[in-house]
Amino acid sequence: MDSWAVIKTGGKQYKVAEGQSITIEKLEAKDDKVTFDQVLLLAGDKTQIGTPLVDKAKVTAKVLENFKDKKIRVVKFKSKSRYTRTSGHRQNLTKVLIEKIQA
Repeated sequence: MDSWAVIKTGGKQYKVAEGQSITIEKLEAKDDKVTFDQVLLLAGDKTQIGTPLVDKAKVTAKVLENFKDKKIRVVKFKSKSRYTRTSGHRQNLTKVLIEKIQA
C-alpha cells in the first residue's frame, strides 16, 4: 500500500507521498535538505492521526529550486469617484522533492 502524509508548512496543509514534487511558499533553506516536523497525518499500513501532530514523525525533502510565480493583477476600484489603482504581485515559491516519510 502506498504511504502518504499530510504536512503543514507556510500556514497551509499539503498531502505528500515519496517521490512527489510540490510547490510551497518560499523556504529560507541554507542547504538543499529540508525536514518538515509538523506532520498532521500518516497513512499507509496503519493510519496515524495527530492530535494535533503525530509524535516523532518527519518528512524529509530536497529543495529543487526557488522561483517566482506568475504575476497577478490587483485592482482597487471605487465606483462613481474615478478611483482606480492597479498593481501586481509575484509570490516567491520553492519547489521541493519529497524523499522520505518517517514514522
